[in-house]
Amino acid sequence: MKINVKRKLLSLFTGELFAAVSFALLWIMYIQLFDWTEPYLTSFPSLYAFVLLEFILLQGSFYWFLKFRQVQRECYSHLPYRQLRLFVFFKRFNLFLIAIGLLLMIYQYKINAVDFYWFLFLYVFAIIEYINYYHIRLSYQSIDEIKDLIRQRGLRSSKLARELKNL
Repeated sequence: MKINVKRKLLSLFTGELFAAVSFALLWIMYIQLFDWTEPYLTSFPSLYAFVLLEFILLQGSFYWFLKFRQVQRECYSHLPYRQLRLFVFFKRFNLFLIAIGLLLMIYQYKINAVDFYWFLFLYVFAIIEYINYYHIRLSYQSIDEIKDLIRQRGLRSSKLARELKNL
């Protein structure tokens, strides 16, 4: 069982990190290769939404790394208080950044910017990731996890949300 838990946590950590790094590389590559993408990818609102998404993905990767490190040390409890306090800060800071993004969305909509829908896609993606980490688990990766979801008849709190609740 310990090996399965370690494997799962390593997969979650590296998967989130890989997503964050590959998104950034693709972003840069598209700016370099395709002239038509420049207004979409280099406007301030789009960059803001992208950085917000990357920031939240990196938080998720960091959380799974800390959990993986705990299992390596054969500690299966919640994260230490100091580390959980860091995630409380992240949660609040994310809300602040999401609120700023809402203002940018209103501004984008009012000026009818060419990149509004691209910004909206990235912004909603970031909010979904925030909800997935800090509130409700939205990602189910295996058949067994999907079967559990159906049996439970509903979504459950994310692992991080449960740990923060106990803080």
